[in-house]
Amino acid sequence: MRVFVTGASGHLGSAVVPALISAGHDVVGLARSEASATAIEKLGAGTRRADLSDLDVLRTEANAADGVIHLAFRHDLLLTGDLTGAAGADLAALHALADGLSGSGKPLVGTGGTAMLAMGGLVGRPGTEHDALPSGYRVDAENFVIGLASHDVRSCVVRLAPTVHSPLDRNGFVTVLVAAARQHGYAAYVGEGTNRWPAVHTLDAADLYRLALEKAPAGSRLHAAADEGVPFRQIAAAIARNLDVPVRSISPEEADDYFGFLGPFAQLDNPTSAANTRELLGWSPSRPGLIADLHDGHYFQA
Repeated sequence: MRVFVTGASGHLGSAVVPALISAGHDVVGLARSEASATAIEKLGAGTRRADLSDLDVLRTEANAADGVIHLAFRHDLLLTGDLTGAAGADLAALHALADGLSGSGKPLVGTGGTAMLAMGGLVGRPGTEHDALPSGYRVDAENFVIGLASHDVRSCVVRLAPTVHSPLDRNGFVTVLVAAARQHGYAAYVGEGTNRWPAVHTLDAADLYRLALEKAPAGSRLHAAADEGVPFRQIAAAIARNLDVPVRSISPEEADDYFGFLGPFAQLDNPTSAANTRELLGWSPSRPGLIADLHDGHYFQA
């Protein structure tokens, strides 16, 4: 299968592309710069020089491919607080990819997040693949992808846990938590720290994207969550131990100052089940969980 992958040079793409190639697929990655192109080529894939704003390129490449995996997102806008701009760019890119795939029966694997369920008000139980929201930040993109099933696209969405962790992670949420603990001289959690974050190892998530491309039914929502829910206090304690700093509780009012843009996320209770995903696709995550990966030490190397 010839697979077009956006975000191919990023944290997740650097695992997804090799997983696809190992399974016998040919991969073409979207490269927004010469450095990105070089990184993608080192993984063994071809490249197409463009970025998410080049909608005609996205449309053309999707049409030429046998399937598409959409990993790219404007994280640069997200980090500056422009959530609306980041979400708008993502939705525009998806519309272009859909134009190239509509009526073909080919697969499109989109990307979402499990945290959106908690932000949408789901409380009291683990979120499942059957849970959906009518609208919201990144939810509109998810619903658009799922809706393509009615236009003869074998579309699905992989909802990523907020922590996708591994030695490949250089800019994810775990790195932000470690940087905050270094800066403040202590690792923090909010209140009692009993709120839970699901987690998944990068390589396990990559396996799920490959399985989704190959056999996910049209209209599927899938959960990339190997750890169903790690109490935030345990995450903070593991960071504190590895940095040899104290661990402390802070108030909700202090969260934004300590965590920055992660302030609201650090307070989410987001337990997430992946039972349906495991059964549907035979996904069997086997790499280290979040706490074991933290204690491996790679997040704390200078």
